[in-house]
Amino acid sequence: MIRKLATVAALALVLTACGGTTKDSGAKPGGPSGATGAANAQAELKTGLKFTYLPKAVNIPYFSVVGKGVEQAAGEVKGEYKATGPSDASAASQVTYINTAAQQRQDALLLAANDQNAVAPALKAARAQGMKVVTLDSDVAADARDLFINQVDSTEIAVKQVELISEAIGGSGEIALLSATANATNQNTWIAIMKEELAKPKYVGLKLVDTVYGNDEDQMSFQKTQGLLQAHPNLKGIIAPTTVGLAAAARYLSSSEYKGKVALTGLGTPNQLREYVNNGTVKSLALWEPAKLGYLATIAAASLISGRITGAEGEKFTAGSLGEYTIGKKAEVILGPPTVFTKDNIGQFNF
Repeated sequence: MIRKLATVAALALVLTACGGTTKDSGAKPGGPSGATGAANAQAELKTGLKFTYLPKAVNIPYFSVVGKGVEQAAGEVKGEYKATGPSDASAASQVTYINTAAQQRQDALLLAANDQNAVAPALKAARAQGMKVVTLDSDVAADARDLFINQVDSTEIAVKQVELISEAIGGSGEIALLSATANATNQNTWIAIMKEELAKPKYVGLKLVDTVYGNDEDQMSFQKTQGLLQAHPNLKGIIAPTTVGLAAAARYLSSSEYKGKVALTGLGTPNQLREYVNNGTVKSLALWEPAKLGYLATIAAASLISGRITGAEGEKFTAGSLGEYTIGKKAEVILGPPTVFTKDNIGQFNF
């Protein structure tokens, strides 16, 4: 899938507040900000830049929304935008697209990685040819990219999901995790934090009995949900920290004997999960605004190319209408906290 553009209209999405950002007070949206280190914060953003957006896999609704944000930002800097990627969420498949982007002399690659280390050699080679690499959603080894745009603080989102499942099952019972791919950096980080949280005294009543992987494929996630319920007859709840997995699990539960008996929560877009929230299959879920993630990553990439920032800790840059951000440790930038969606508020969101 390839799209090029010179200018793009504003997103045809309702971008309501999905949590705050890490904006500093006094920032002027759209204008340069102060910065530390060697970067020149007053430098003009270059125009005509070429951006390639490489999600974990194409045709995943969540990543399509992220792509809308990339497209908007590319248009604002009068750049060219190309979205491409594999149909399967595998690292080996992504390597081919990384190499192609480098060969095509793209200025920046915006990548949601399927594996932290497997794609690193290709990324290092691409950077050696002058291409900037900005990861989003799921990171790679820090020495293989320039910046990581994290959708949310990892601890915050992991703890929130444990909190939501505990509330849904009354603080006691067996639970399981339905993840994406076994090597997904973000998923594994969240799962590790969830396990630490579950070990705390306040969650003594919760017992994690299984972790399975649906590979961010709808049918496989559907089958893994079915398998969990057959393998664990006393299961009380499932956490699916992946939009594909959560939607697939909700579809299975909603038409099975387990509806109302097995609780489900995780990370998903309101549009995908609205039906299941309204019919009671899912009491609550969480997420950030995916389009803003893509937008922030693209402006960050343009800022790198233009010399506004270098990726050093403490540097600041302005991401258009989102305001000012500060680069943290290991060249990480956090979009902002998540929003919890329930039957009471999910109708207010459209993404």
